[in-house]
Amino acid sequence: MIQLSQQQGLAQISIHRAEKANSLTAAMLTRICEALDEVARSDCRALILTAEGKVFSAGADLDEARAGLATSPLWEQVSGRIAALPCLTIAALNGTLAGGAFGMALACDLRIAVPQARFFYPVMKLGFLPQPSDPARLCALTGPARAKMILMAGCKASADQALNWGLIDQIVEPDALIATAGTLAQDCLSAAPDHVAAIKRLIDQP
Repeated sequence: MIQLSQQQGLAQISIHRAEKANSLTAAMLTRICEALDEVARSDCRALILTAEGKVFSAGADLDEARAGLATSPLWEQVSGRIAALPCLTIAALNGTLAGGAFGMALACDLRIAVPQARFFYPVMKLGFLPQPSDPARLCALTGPARAKMILMAGCKASADQALNWGLIDQIVEPDALIATAGTLAQDCLSAAPDHVAAIKRLIDQP
């Protein structure tokens, strides 16, 4: 259900559970962590994170969420590993982004999405806290008021709203999504891994 491919410095991690809206189980989150560790050990200069179907991810698998997955540290482990990667990370959002899956996209350097995508994180309604790093990352992109719109007021943002708020960086038609992500990665792919890492550190330093 989690596929990793790597070629010439470009890695892609894809979620393949379209029949369940790409909802994530503990086993899938563990596999994503393992895939990210593989990427970190390679000479990767750019990573694309995407999924199959018309939804990027509905968040936690419902059955496992009821059993405790909604508050599992696995979500934070995934987003932490993404944020720590020295390469350029691009979330290519093929559809709606919801719940705990938000953290993966927020931890990426860039986010592009299809026009049909919607963005919501219903922790207030469901009675859960967001994962620890998510509110600060969301606030850094959108500002505090819009972060509260999503996390506290239950806003379901459209792709246009998400672009205007700074949550995503570009809206792309579905058939051009991965190609656009590849174009964004092109300069990094032509550079040395340590050069990519050095520029990313300069941008990310406090």
